[in-house]
Amino acid sequence: MFNERAELLDVYRATPQTLRALLRGLPDEVVRAAGPDEDPWSIVEIVCHLRDAEERVIERVRRMRDEERPALAAYDQAALAQARRYRDQSLTQALEAFCRLREEQIALLEALAPEEWQRAGVHAEVGEITIQQLVAHMAAHDAVHLAQIARCILRHEVHALQRLPAS
Repeated sequence: MFNERAELLDVYRATPQTLRALLRGLPDEVVRAAGPDEDPWSIVEIVCHLRDAEERVIERVRRMRDEERPALAAYDQAALAQARRYRDQSLTQALEAFCRLREEQIALLEALAPEEWQRAGVHAEVGEITIQQLVAHMAAHDAVHLAQIARCILRHEVHALQRLPAS
């Protein structure tokens, strides 16, 4: 039998480990390089986005736990990235902040009673959403951004290979 909540928490625990493994030893020019138009964020910008999204999810989960159907405001991710100057931030600091926030959120979720996972809020863009649905969405969000980081690394490696002299 599936235990979706346990599986979601497993994904939540794996993301910081996966991020650390992907980012280990990357040179600064790789973590700050913008991608192509269809995938323009650099690695440091992606990690800053993950950190800031984590902050918002913790706030939303707390409100959904403590309030009756709270209104959950949307936010402009691109404007936040520009206002907080993501590309200029320290990758190490952003990663460590994300990892701390993720630990905080896991503890918050582990403390919920099974029925509390079904408490809902009303998101400005998607309508009613339960804590469990929000966590599932964010687990998918993790996967999307981990793949995006892997593409950035691969793109750098391909470019580096293309610059090697022919033998």
